[in-house]
Order: sequence, then structure tokens, then C-alpha cells
Amino acid sequence: MNKILLAAFAGICFPIAALAQSSVQLYGVADAGVAWQRGSPVKLFSGGAEGSRLGVKGNEELGNGFKAVFDLEARVELDTGLQWPTLLNENQGYYLTRGMEALPAPVLGAVLRALQPVGQAAVNPEHALFDRTSMVGLVTPIGALLLGRMYTPGYEVFAAADTFEVGTGGTWGSIIGGTAGFTALGADIRSQRALQYRVLLPSGLGASVMIAGKGSGYYGFYNKFWGAAITYKAHGWDVGVGNNRGYDPSGLPSLRSSTAGGSYTWGDWKFFAGWHDQRNPHSALLPLYVTGWDTQIAPQLTAFGPATAALLRAVFVNNISVNSQIDATSYQAGLHYRYGPGRIMVSVARQNDHTASDSDATLFALGYHYYLSKRTDIYAVAAFIHNQNAAQYSPAIAGTPGGFTRASGEDGRAFQLGIRHKF
Repeated sequence: MNKILLAAFAGICFPIAALAQSSVQLYGVADAGVAWQRGSPVKLFSGGAEGSRLGVKGNEELGNGFKAVFDLEARVELDTGLQWPTLLNENQGYYLTRGMEALPAPVLGAVLRALQPVGQAAVNPEHALFDRTSMVGLVTPIGALLLGRMYTPGYEVFAAADTFEVGTGGTWGSIIGGTAGFTALGADIRSQRALQYRVLLPSGLGASVMIAGKGSGYYGFYNKFWGAAITYKAHGWDVGVGNNRGYDPSGLPSLRSSTAGGSYTWGDWKFFAGWHDQRNPHSALLPLYVTGWDTQIAPQLTAFGPATAALLRAVFVNNISVNSQIDATSYQAGLHYRYGPGRIMVSVARQNDHTASDSDATLFALGYHYYLSKRTDIYAVAAFIHNQNAAQYSPAIAGTPGGFTRASGEDGRAFQLGIRHKF
């Protein structure tokens, strides 16, 4: 019996000893709260200030300045236990169907339902296990070489400039997602199948370059993708400039974004400012929209006859091609002020839409984080979005887009309370 116990003990201890050589760490964020949104029922959410997650990362010293690293990070929705959240509200978005009034009412209704199915995953539609990050790499004396699914260089600059740290209803991202819908991203947050080189000098000056081929980008629809950024993090500054460029399945230029900005810390104050330009003349999602018509809508049109069905298809394709385009410039400024055991956060952001619809939006946000400990805080945030023309932006959270207001041009409002614990 003693021999059996010793053998079992050795079997348990051996992998622990092996792990110890590699410095493996389990980590995560548990963040949940309640949101009150105009035009939507009160909702329990996951990932308000920061997306809830469970990750494992580690490194191994190889000697001579070389180190192997890896990071696997999975999304966890605390409200459902799933990994693919829906929109914060289920209001219908109408931007993609602008100009389709010629479609018969039943057909237009079918198009709206196909473009935005009830309960559709707003994030991680692939239901990937490690959709947040899945990376392995090698750190060398002259920089790090990383492979996998990672944050893009341009988005890292965007996140550093966001007063609300890409979380809660105050996040700058609430108004840069594209009124064309939550799938029409205004910034490539991550790219899969990517190769990245990063370097950080002792002076605080850093740089990153990312390239990716077929099947890259946030949704894996790009023919190719590249991004680059230059940053400076020292003496209270955390600033940078970045550029991302994606190409649609046929190789045409798709989403192109340029970002500049960051923050400066001065005593109890931290100031933020950012500029973001986004253009998408050929959405990588357009083939998906057209395929959706051919597979879901076209079979319902047999009673109209071939000629009418072809005409209706042309109405859809012509308008969806225009409506899925993005051309806008955004600005954001704000500050933090340490007050008591917490901080006050204030920001204003503006999305200037350059398309014919002129669907501008202005976001105002006020928040407070109260730190119960170094790892746990509670937060309260109020956000207001003034929408113009066809804009339907609604305040978001870190874990999922906000969805849409009930009607085009209606203002979006939200109040959110939550708790975040890091481990």
C-alpha cells in the first residue's frame, strides 16, 4: 500500500516540478454588473469594466537572454457561463438596410432578421475556446517574436488613449464600432494567424510590427493584414501612434485605421487624448452578406418570378455594398482624478461620419471606481450618446457592444453598476 501511495505521490509531483521550471501562472478577471439602458430592459452583464476571462501564461528561461513565452486566454461570460455574448440590448439596427425601401415589406423584414438574428453572438461567433489570446513566442536580446491570435498594434494605441480603458458605457469604442452594425468594426481589435515582432528599449521607446496572411483579422475573413505602432512609456507618458490595414477576400483594401494618442500622469491626475481615423471601402463581410441573401432570402422569392427576384437582389447588393462602407474620424479626451480610495473618470468623444449619411455621434461619460483592495473594485458609470441622422449608437461595455437605440437618431443613455475582481 505504501509503495502505491508513494508512486501516486510521485506521479502528482512530477508535473508540478516540471511546471515550476517554466513559471506557469493561472490568472483571470471576474467582472459583472447591472445595466439600465434607454429603450431596453434592465440587464445583468458580464465584463463591464474589463472582459471576464480565464487565462494561463508562462515563460521558460533559455539562457543568453532568450526566453520562451506563451499565453492562452479564454473569454468567460459570468451571466451565462458561455463564451459568446450577445448585444447589450436587442434593439434592431437599421443602418445596413438604408435605401432598401423598394423591397416588399415581408422581404425587408426577412433581411433585417437575417442581418441581426435574435440571440446572435456579438463577439466570438466562432465559439473559439481561446478567442481573447492564443500565442506562443520567443523573447530574444533584440526583441520578441510572437505567433498566434493577438491584439493588433493599432488597437493597443487606441486602448491606451481611451479614458475608460475600453470598458463600461464610457469607452471610446461605444461610438467607433460603425453604425453599419456590431460586425462592422471601426478598429481591428485582434488578428488571428498573425506573426508579430515587438521591441522595448530601456528609454521607454517601443515598436511593434504585425503581419498575417489568408484567414487573418478579427473574424478571419482577411486575405492579408498588417499593422505597426511606435510607443513611448516613461516619465508619466504612455503615448503612441499606430496603423492597421486589412484586405478583403479578393485582396482589395478593407478596414484601414490610424490612431494616435495616449495618457500623461501628473500626481493625482491622469489626462487622456486620442485621434482615430477609420476607412473601409470594401468590407470583408460583404461576401457574407451577399451569400446570406442567396441562401436565406432568395429561396423565399420564387413566387415573384426570376426577373423580379433578380431586381430585388440588385437592390439589396447595391445598397449593402454602400452601407457596409465606413469613413469616419473620431476624437476623445478625458481625465482621471484620484479621490479617496478610488478615482473619478470623465470623458467626451466625437465620431465625425464622412459618408453621405452624416451619422455623427457624441459621447459624454462620468464614472467612479472604488477600490476595496488592490484586486477588487466596484464601479458606477453614466453615459450619454447624442446620435444624429442614421446613427443608433448605444453605450457598450468591455465584454460586448452596446447594440442599438430603438430608432435612428435617438439618443443612447445608460447607467451601469458593477464589480470587478482580478486574480
